Amino acid sequence: MADVKRVERPLSPHLQIYRPQLTSISSILTRITGNALIVSALLVVWWLLAAATSEAYYDIANGVLTSWFGDIVLTLSALGVWYHYLAGLRHLYFDAGKGLDIPTAEKLGWACIIGSVVLTVLTIVIV
Repeated sequence: MADVKRVERPLSPHLQIYRPQLTSISSILTRITGNALIVSALLVVWWLLAAATSEAYYDIANGVLTSWFGDIVLTLSALGVWYHYLAGLRHLYFDAGKGLDIPTAEKLGWACIIGSVVLTVLTIVIV
């Protein structure tokens, strides 16, 4: 083959030089909460199947869900449900072509985060 002269091009910037932005973090959190809700839904389905199977198997599943581990998982699931719901509403707002400027998008990102925490606390207090 002929000698190929390589052109010295600048390397693409690595992720370490970028400052995380709220809009990208909220997008990543939406995907994470969606996947985490699948796991928690499977846990609840396991609990329901155990209730339909036998009393001994239900006692095991119920023991897991009512333990400190189950309390943490279900509390984080409630947080995930509220965050995913509010982020979905924000996405519908974006789909309508509104709120696409950076200051509004950041305010809506903070609204999703703060709103999900407040709604989770209200859910825990009420339920």
